[in-house]
Amino acid sequence: MAAARDLRATETAGAGTEDAVELAKRHLVQPWPFAGSVGAEARALIGEGDGIYITDASGKRLIDGPAGMWCINVGHRREELAKVMYDQAMTLSYNTPWYTMNAPSAELAMRIAGHAPGDLSHVFFTTGGSSAVETALRFMQFYNNVRGRPEKKLILSRGGAYHGSTYLSASLNGRPRDRDWMDGADDLVVKLSSPDPFRRPKDMSIAAFTDFLVDQFRDTVARVGADKIGAFVGEPVQASGGVIVPPDGYLKRIREICRDNDILYVSDEVVTAFGRLGHVFASGEVFGIDPDMITFAKGVTSGYFPLGGVIISERLLTEIRRSNHPDAMFGHGLTYTSHPVGCAVALKNLDILEEGVLAHTRAVAPYFQAQLKTLEELPLVGEVRGMGLMGCVECVADRESRDPLQLDKDVGKRIDAHCHELGLLVRPLINMCVMSPPLIISREQIDDIVAILREGISRTMDDLRREGVWRG
Repeated sequence: MAAARDLRATETAGAGTEDAVELAKRHLVQPWPFAGSVGAEARALIGEGDGIYITDASGKRLIDGPAGMWCINVGHRREELAKVMYDQAMTLSYNTPWYTMNAPSAELAMRIAGHAPGDLSHVFFTTGGSSAVETALRFMQFYNNVRGRPEKKLILSRGGAYHGSTYLSASLNGRPRDRDWMDGADDLVVKLSSPDPFRRPKDMSIAAFTDFLVDQFRDTVARVGADKIGAFVGEPVQASGGVIVPPDGYLKRIREICRDNDILYVSDEVVTAFGRLGHVFASGEVFGIDPDMITFAKGVTSGYFPLGGVIISERLLTEIRRSNHPDAMFGHGLTYTSHPVGCAVALKNLDILEEGVLAHTRAVAPYFQAQLKTLEELPLVGEVRGMGLMGCVECVADRESRDPLQLDKDVGKRIDAHCHELGLLVRPLINMCVMSPPLIISREQIDDIVAILREGISRTMDDLRREGVWRG
């Protein structure tokens, strides 16, 4: 025991770059690891961030293409956010939400409600996106129990979806690799097709594809029974599924079916909220829908502090208050619900967004999309798609078949490696590269992103040809 303590003391004495890598290999379990390297790997070490840039362990300056993980919306090293964290921690660092409250959470709830569509007027704060989705689903269960409908609990989700990593939220995920080796609450979830126009049958128009999706949804409700289905959970844009932008009008038609069948519509805006599409919330402003609940996280604090939440319809809360079970308890809460530091940071972050970042995003987003679209000139690229400051480059073996499986499955990682060398961090997803830069990005910096991506993809094409993996 003494020897083990001495080793730990030696390891932690002033860990530099090389020490951090070795410490990670010995002690740090990374998220989403493979069995062959779990608990024994180190990933790219990032030392600093500034604006839209990060600096890696070698001192190389990189454009932060994914904005962390869709979250560094107002950029790195915002002194005003760091100061708010300090000031709030020195005033009140924590309070128990079980029987006390703090002022920043009440003010933040009011301001968030002011941006939400329809009658969404009350906020339950969580620690992140997974716990936000979990909270929405547990609230649906509670809502139906109180209303005397304990059988109305099934959840509709879609292929390509990503909703979190807690047990129930992860059960909704629709990407095969997310569930290949993991268990889930499969008896509670019904999966529908992804609204991915790129993957529709070749001879099917966009309008016909939209009708197919809507008919499938309606038929599923009829087959399973509206009396059994409690909620539909959907991202306005499927983010980690590859920035899947649904066909025009699709979400509105799904919303109507949910309303007609008393199915709660949960809009998962963990990625799309707080500016990613140019508005605090995209559900109403961009897609014209008024969900029963909206989940959010990530950009609410621009990644400076873990915070998420659920905005709940006034109608739902009124129905619960008027029920015959006034003593029924929503037995759900988190130690860090309504954390005062997180809520204070979110208030300042919202100030920054409202004072110009949202307008800037709306101004540069069309340029971002247009410049990314030029990458479709490259023969490895099957489609470039996106909305706001979200973009995806999907690579295919050939455009006729649109088949990604004949490619090296690490083609996204290959592109990322070349881009890293050239000064850009991207998010590789098998055969795709995803971009979601900080919202403060300039047109010149967008040009830099696209130029580096073009060169990174070109180098990858050369690699694949040389190895005989792809003939182009």
